[in-house]
Amino acid sequence: MAMTVLSFDERGVDVIYQGTEFRLEKSLIEDAIGKAYPEVTDHEVLKIIEKDPALSGEPRRVSDILD
Repeated sequence: MAMTVLSFDERGVDVIYQGTEFRLEKSLIEDAIGKAYPEVTDHEVLKIIEKDPALSGEPRRVSDILD
């Protein structure tokens, strides 16, 4: 089973999911999750992409990932 890869930057997330690469823009993520992008966690982004993601470790906020 392939892993979903998330690469965060200030404007959104580059995603590789099942061999397909695409981008989730910051505004789309904020609308989908309902909070400011810096407060969104990597686990919340995974839940947008995958129906039942295998979450491991502690959720990390975008603001912490970008520091």
